[in-house]
Amino acid sequence: MKVTDIAFTGYPVTNMPRARDFYEKKLGLSPTVYELEKGASWVEYEMRSGTLAITDIDLNWQPQDNGPSIALEVDDFDAMMIHLRDNGFTICADKIDTPVCEIGTIQDSEGNMITIFSKKAVYSEFSNAIVNSA
Repeated sequence: MKVTDIAFTGYPVTNMPRARDFYEKKLGLSPTVYELEKGASWVEYEMRSGTLAITDIDLNWQPQDNGPSIALEVDDFDAMMIHLRDNGFTICADKIDTPVCEIGTIQDSEGNMITIFSKKAVYSEFSNAIVNSA
Protein backbone atom coordinates (compact mmCIF):
# COMPACT_ATOMS: atom_id res chain seq x y z
CA MET A 1 0.00 0.00 0.00
CA LYS A 2 1.34 3.46 -0.90
CA VAL A 3 0.16 7.00 -1.51
CA THR A 4 0.36 7.69 -5.24
CA ASP A 5 -0.69 11.33 -5.72
CA ILE A 6 -2.49 14.32 -4.24
CA ALA A 7 -6.15 14.02 -5.26
CA PHE A 8 -7.17 17.59 -4.41
CA THR A 9 -6.63 20.46 -2.00
CA GLY A 10 -9.84 21.51 -0.27
CA TYR A 11 -10.69 24.94 1.10
CA PRO A 12 -13.73 25.68 3.25
CA VAL A 13 -15.82 28.71 2.32
CA THR A 14 -18.63 30.50 4.12
CA ASN A 15 -20.09 32.35 1.14
CA MET A 16 -20.03 30.26 -2.04
CA PRO A 17 -21.14 32.99 -4.50
CA ARG A 18 -18.45 35.34 -3.15
CA ALA A 19 -15.83 32.57 -3.22
CA ARG A 20 -16.74 31.56 -6.79
CA ASP A 21 -16.51 35.19 -7.86
CA PHE A 22 -13.02 35.36 -6.31
CA TYR A 23 -11.69 32.16 -7.90
CA GLU A 24 -13.44 32.45 -11.26
CA LYS A 25 -13.62 36.16 -12.03
CA LYS A 26 -10.65 37.50 -10.09
CA LEU A 27 -8.19 34.62 -10.46
CA GLY A 28 -9.58 33.40 -13.79
CA LEU A 29 -10.02 29.72 -12.87
CA SER A 30 -12.66 27.63 -14.65
CA PRO A 31 -14.85 25.28 -12.61
CA THR A 32 -14.82 21.65 -13.72
CA VAL A 33 -17.30 20.19 -11.25
CA TYR A 34 -20.17 21.84 -9.42
CA GLU A 35 -22.38 19.76 -7.19
CA LEU A 36 -25.09 20.50 -4.69
CA GLU A 37 -25.68 18.10 -1.84
CA LYS A 38 -28.41 18.89 0.66
CA GLY A 39 -27.99 22.64 0.17
CA ALA A 40 -24.20 22.54 0.27
CA SER A 41 -21.81 23.18 -2.60
CA TRP A 42 -18.62 21.59 -3.93
CA VAL A 43 -16.73 23.30 -6.77
CA GLU A 44 -13.51 22.01 -8.33
CA TYR A 45 -10.88 23.81 -10.38
CA GLU A 46 -8.59 21.40 -12.21
CA MET A 47 -5.10 22.55 -13.05
CA ARG A 48 -2.18 20.80 -14.70
CA SER A 49 -0.93 19.00 -11.58
CA GLY A 50 -3.81 19.04 -9.16
CA THR A 51 -7.29 20.13 -8.24
CA LEU A 52 -8.46 22.88 -5.91
CA ALA A 53 -11.89 22.29 -4.36
CA ILE A 54 -13.93 24.89 -2.48
CA THR A 55 -16.86 23.81 -0.37
CA ASP A 56 -19.39 24.82 2.24
CA ILE A 57 -20.41 21.20 2.83
CA ASP A 58 -19.30 21.07 6.51
CA LEU A 59 -20.19 23.95 8.83
CA ASN A 60 -17.49 22.76 11.27
CA TRP A 61 -14.78 23.28 8.63
CA GLN A 62 -14.10 27.02 8.63
CA PRO A 63 -11.67 29.18 6.63
CA GLN A 64 -8.48 30.23 8.37
CA ASP A 65 -5.38 32.24 7.62
CA ASN A 66 -2.94 30.10 9.61
CA GLY A 67 -3.51 26.66 8.11
CA PRO A 68 -2.09 24.93 5.06
CA SER A 69 -1.91 26.86 1.80
CA ILE A 70 -2.28 25.80 -1.80
CA ALA A 71 0.52 27.15 -4.02
CA LEU A 72 -0.61 28.36 -7.44
CA GLU A 73 2.21 28.39 -9.97
CA VAL A 74 2.15 31.39 -12.31
CA ASP A 75 4.07 32.07 -15.52
CA ASP A 76 4.95 35.69 -14.66
CA PHE A 77 5.28 36.33 -10.94
CA ASP A 78 5.81 40.09 -11.12
CA ALA A 79 2.87 40.62 -13.48
CA MET A 80 0.61 38.49 -11.26
CA MET A 81 1.56 40.39 -8.11
CA ILE A 82 0.94 43.73 -9.87
CA HIS A 83 -2.47 42.42 -11.02
CA LEU A 84 -3.33 41.27 -7.49
CA ARG A 85 -2.20 44.54 -5.90
CA ASP A 86 -4.00 46.69 -8.52
CA ASN A 87 -7.23 44.73 -8.06
CA GLY A 88 -7.48 45.02 -4.30
CA PHE A 89 -6.37 41.54 -3.26
CA THR A 90 -5.21 41.17 0.33
CA ILE A 91 -1.43 40.71 0.02
CA CYS A 92 -0.03 39.01 3.12
CA ALA A 93 3.55 38.58 1.93
CA ASP A 94 4.83 40.39 -1.12
CA LYS A 95 7.63 38.97 -3.21
CA ILE A 96 9.99 36.63 -1.39
CA ASP A 97 12.89 36.00 -3.73
CA THR A 98 14.79 32.76 -3.09
CA PRO A 99 17.60 31.21 -5.13
CA VAL A 100 15.12 28.79 -6.76
CA CYS A 101 11.72 30.54 -6.78
CA GLU A 102 9.63 33.61 -6.09
CA ILE A 103 6.81 33.38 -3.55
CA GLY A 104 4.07 35.67 -2.30
CA THR A 105 0.91 35.05 -0.28
CA ILE A 106 -2.59 36.45 -0.54
CA GLN A 107 -5.93 35.73 1.11
CA ASP A 108 -8.98 34.54 -0.76
CA SER A 109 -12.39 36.13 -0.20
CA GLU A 110 -13.00 33.83 2.78
CA GLY A 111 -9.69 34.36 4.61
CA ASN A 112 -7.81 31.24 3.41
CA MET A 113 -4.15 31.70 2.47
CA ILE A 114 -3.01 31.19 -1.13
CA THR A 115 0.65 31.04 -2.13
CA ILE A 116 1.63 32.55 -5.48
CA PHE A 117 4.68 30.69 -6.79
CA SER A 118 7.05 30.88 -9.76
CA LYS A 119 10.01 28.57 -10.36
CA LYS A 120 13.33 29.95 -11.51
CA ALA A 121 15.39 28.17 -14.18
CA VAL A 122 17.61 26.60 -11.50
CA TYR A 123 14.62 25.01 -9.69
CA SER A 124 14.94 21.62 -11.45
CA GLU A 125 18.69 21.47 -10.85
CA PHE A 126 18.15 22.27 -7.14
CA SER A 127 15.36 19.68 -6.79
CA ASN A 128 17.45 16.99 -8.51
CA ALA A 129 20.43 17.76 -6.24
CA ILE A 130 18.27 17.28 -3.13
CA VAL A 131 16.76 14.01 -4.40
CA ASN A 132 20.15 12.64 -5.42
CA SER A 133 21.73 13.49 -2.06
CA ALA A 134 19.03 11.71 -0.06
